Amino acid sequence: MAEREALTWSQNPGDELEEEMESEEEEEEEEEMESEEGKKKVYVPGREALQEGEELVMDERAYLLYHQAQTGSPCLSFDILRDQLGDNRTDYPMMIFLCAGTQAETAQANRDLLFMMVQTHTLLSPPKLPAGVASLFPHQAEAEHLVTPECEGGQVDFYFNVGTLEVTQLGETQVAAVWSEKGQVEVYDLREQRAAVSDPQSLAIFLQEGQAKVQPLFTFAGHMTEGFAMDWSPKVPGRLATGDCNKNIHLWNARDGGTWHVDQRPFTGHTKSVEDIQWSPNEATVFASCSVDATIRIWDIRAAPSKACMLTANQAHETDVNVISWNRTEPFLLSGGDDGIIKVWDLRLFKKGSSVARFKQHSGPITSLEWHPSDSSVFAAAGADDQITQWDLAVERDQENETRGSGEDGDSQKETDDDPALSEIPPQLLFIHQGEQDIKEIHWHPQCTGVLISTALSGFNIFRTISV
Repeated sequence: MAEREALTWSQNPGDELEEEMESEEEEEEEEEMESEEGKKKVYVPGREALQEGEELVMDERAYLLYHQAQTGSPCLSFDILRDQLGDNRTDYPMMIFLCAGTQAETAQANRDLLFMMVQTHTLLSPPKLPAGVASLFPHQAEAEHLVTPECEGGQVDFYFNVGTLEVTQLGETQVAAVWSEKGQVEVYDLREQRAAVSDPQSLAIFLQEGQAKVQPLFTFAGHMTEGFAMDWSPKVPGRLATGDCNKNIHLWNARDGGTWHVDQRPFTGHTKSVEDIQWSPNEATVFASCSVDATIRIWDIRAAPSKACMLTANQAHETDVNVISWNRTEPFLLSGGDDGIIKVWDLRLFKKGSSVARFKQHSGPITSLEWHPSDSSVFAAAGADDQITQWDLAVERDQENETRGSGEDGDSQKETDDDPALSEIPPQLLFIHQGEQDIKEIHWHPQCTGVLISTALSGFNIFRTISV
């Protein structure tokens, strides 16, 4: 969270008058006034507006990594491609492979982009790193100046707006499923693009000859309308679920030869548009969905589509439920709605229809959220209020210090008491990232520790905060 200086003013009487009126009592009052003037007031996004002449300035000390990237037309959906460079990476330069689809003003201008970013962390030199963090970045001794990341990209002409895009691994091949405004879902082989961005000569050949030859492996037009919900199963390669704006969900299963069988019988239960789908990370036959009808549903595909809905949370949010995320190691589900609320659901208690935690920090609809890939208590969320928030459910408010208000943490408690806005902030809120316009989607990088990537109308942000 950014800080701003408190507005202050002072009077400067003549030296002679000041000398005549000076006393011990006045000196104490002046000291108190100077102390008050020197205090910084914490700016809480969404709680108060900036005053005329004020602006938020990025505090580089709060970031271990921060870069921006532009793709011409905005990319409203993207996915991160896993690579062979290793897990838990913290060394720099850092390579990140992304696949993203554009939404251009004209259909002819749309592209599917697969581009590689080579990033060098240069925001913080070692002397500025917080205690205990410098040891994580032994190669940053020479990092002193901001360096623009190098980007290489291969593209495919789509001629339609890309609504949602998701990538999965099929053997040695990475494929992308794409929801389009044409009301159909297409699957593309990414091998040529992936090879092209890894080698300048191959990229030149691909851009000149290869991209015109790229055709979808498979196309499904059975939805008959536009949609946004889509998720590949992490347990069964090639298994896909897609949901449309006409409340229907279809199940895909991969066949030999690079084709799919799509069950023409839709999973029915939602009464309005299906907004998001998430497969269980642990059970191959179970997925969750959310909808404009304000419900969250849990399905088991072993049953017939008309009978597959096992559990329903009615009125899960006050209005549309936009996004959900399934925790990879714990039985928890996240949801975010048009009401700006984030909820945590314990699937063991899902029958009761009530969440186990509720957070209202965002002042606009939640547009994206995702659990951290390795820390089961950490998640990130994005909202239409141009904020990205990072949370840790393992953090609890220190009730003892709040009651005592003194001692080791007494000063920080007094600051909270003096600024009511701080007392309203949930202790689980770790960080607020701003600076983007109309944020659409966020993803944690599964292999680069703590790196979060977002796409918005203003472009991409790639960053790692000191909080995660």
